[in-house]
Amino acid sequence: MNRLPMLRLVEPPAGVEAPSPASEPERPETAGAQTLRRGLAVLRLLTRVGPGGLRMGEIGHRLGLNKTTAIRLTRTLVDEGFVLHDRAAGRYRLGPEAFAVGLAAEPSYELQRQAAPMLRALASESGDTVFFTVLHGHESICLSRDEGDFPIRNQLIKPGDRWPLGVGAGSCAILAALPDETVADVLARNAALRAEKFSRCTDGAVLALVRDTRERGYCLQPGMVFEDSWAIGVVVYDGNQAPVASISIAALRSRLGPARSAMLGNRLMQASKELTEQLARA
Repeated sequence: MNRLPMLRLVEPPAGVEAPSPASEPERPETAGAQTLRRGLAVLRLLTRVGPGGLRMGEIGHRLGLNKTTAIRLTRTLVDEGFVLHDRAAGRYRLGPEAFAVGLAAEPSYELQRQAAPMLRALASESGDTVFFTVLHGHESICLSRDEGDFPIRNQLIKPGDRWPLGVGAGSCAILAALPDETVADVLARNAALRAEKFSRCTDGAVLALVRDTRERGYCLQPGMVFEDSWAIGVVVYDGNQAPVASISIAALRSRLGPARSAMLGNRLMQASKELTEQLARA
């Protein structure tokens, strides 16, 4: 059954300017909130770079912090056990308290654990790279990457990476499952980020993909993020039929011709249906 809603684009009357999305009044941020936000940014950064960690200078550079602030924040996190300092290598990485927080949050990743066998099977069947992402506000977050045996693989996306909703096949598949008014709101909110980092993902291009996704049942993303990397994605629903995640396959453009794209798209829709039914029984 096709649950994807039809897209309806309403044009304003001639001479009438379309209203801009309502925005909340800006509130000044307290010094304490700013410090907390920066500390969390350090943790998020170390989560993304993996077990190798980063040197202090790299932390400050990547987050745009001056040396004094980077040292103060990171050393506080070390004192509290959220970050470890490898003195021999001169690097900082996540510590035991961060691991404990991750374990406490583990139920949030039950969906990914349930999907794991299916994701590995899809990677084995296709030979390509399979990604599992979850919806988080106006973003999608990659939770896992399973690689097939094709020698050229997609190494550009890793677990922990965040994408504006609508950028990438899986993310766009989630967006297409949302109501029209939500699609418009999401695109308005992430327009600046898309223009800065994903110049091919214009409003028009994303909306065209949304329409195609709703017609096909899966999203075929033609190199809009990385030129020679194409991808196919489908949405996954929870037990209440709300879109919560996506499964996608990324491959070289040469491996996603019309026939194989249709075959993989249908296979992904079958996988999504099975996982959705599994979640409904849970």
